[in-house]
Amino acid sequence: MATASRHVAIVCVAGAAGLTVAVTHLLREPVGTHWVLLALLAVVAGIVPFRLPGAFATYSIGEAFTFAALFHYGTAGAVVTAALDSLGIVLRMRSSPQRALFNAAAPAVAMWLAGGLAFDLTGLPLPVAADAGWASWVAALGAAVVYFLTESLLVATAVAGASRRPLLQVWRGFIEPLWSGPAAGVYFAALAVLGTRAAGQWTLVALLPVPAFLYLALRASAQRAADQVQHVETTARMYASTIEAFAAAVDARDHVTHGHVTRVRTMSVALLRALGVDDVPTIQALEAGSLLHDVGKIGIPDEVLNKPGALTPAEFAVMKTHVAIGVDILKAVDFPFPVLPIVQAHHENWDGTGYPAGIAGEAIPLTARVLSVVDCFDALTSDRPYRPALSVDAARAILIERRGTMYDPRVLDTFLTIQPDISSRMDESSR
Repeated sequence: MATASRHVAIVCVAGAAGLTVAVTHLLREPVGTHWVLLALLAVVAGIVPFRLPGAFATYSIGEAFTFAALFHYGTAGAVVTAALDSLGIVLRMRSSPQRALFNAAAPAVAMWLAGGLAFDLTGLPLPVAADAGWASWVAALGAAVVYFLTESLLVATAVAGASRRPLLQVWRGFIEPLWSGPAAGVYFAALAVLGTRAAGQWTLVALLPVPAFLYLALRASAQRAADQVQHVETTARMYASTIEAFAAAVDARDHVTHGHVTRVRTMSVALLRALGVDDVPTIQALEAGSLLHDVGKIGIPDEVLNKPGALTPAEFAVMKTHVAIGVDILKAVDFPFPVLPIVQAHHENWDGTGYPAGIAGEAIPLTARVLSVVDCFDALTSDRPYRPALSVDAARAILIERRGTMYDPRVLDTFLTIQPDISSRMDESSR
């Protein structure tokens, strides 16, 4: 979250600086009524935006008028027009100050880069003449590419940071489908340049149906995407509820309260994040694995599972089969993330003395190493048929004794550091 906030702040500062320079330039070299018309149209476009589900920013068809301003009045005029398009969005959406500033800054930064890289650095003239050569029109296309890549990546970075999702996943899922906006904007702007130079500025009015139809098409696509996302979210909630219910049934048979697996899930995810892992598939895998790691106990006889005293070697051999039973049960489930390795390795030890495979060290999946520490701590501090709950200090002492033998030292040290804060927050939320 801190990284995302820094990114948003940097973009806002850069956009404000660029807009200040652009306004100063326009005040020094005033523009005519044609630009005022484009600016008003940009504001109107911003007032009727659409939003992709899960996106940090909103979108409009203002690129059409922004690129028309670029081709007619240069980079400064385009930057101000892009900001006015964002002003329309702010007026309509009543965004928070941070989001409003970001929405205005991102397109301003993108347009400065687009105009600067495509025209200023190449020495090609702006405004674009009606009889411009092929190089100017190639530069116009290049400006659209630079603008789209810059703005979409700025927005995707903000979304990825705020939601802790991979940048490429966000860009592909939410931003990439909008490439047609800048492309159509450049096409509309090129027609506007050619038409207004040949027949006057009112040609722009005749071309207004082009961005209007684009807006209707994109808004319909966004609504379909929103419906699909809502369906996926509903399915995911049902999926999670089913897993929790199954885990509760297994725990009840093991004479363990359902609070055990929910606490283990919460602490495991917090520990994984503290270790620097925050990609969504891995976290989802650990959440499911935390709930289902002992599902194989459903196949263990009651006299072994709930024996009040210590298990004999033969009984312990039976108990160890719950791992294989659990893996066999979960193989039938087509998990979209790696749950089976967690279930299979959650009783492996750091020194290789665990079961069922006897693997050691880094060969044990990190998620399984995380789960084994958290699961042991919660089991030690909970009442069990064969003993009462231990104190937190006693449980921490036992974990420390097993450091480097049963548990990964780095994982254990991190857990011991964050455990007081996690336990405190969990106690507060349960009140």
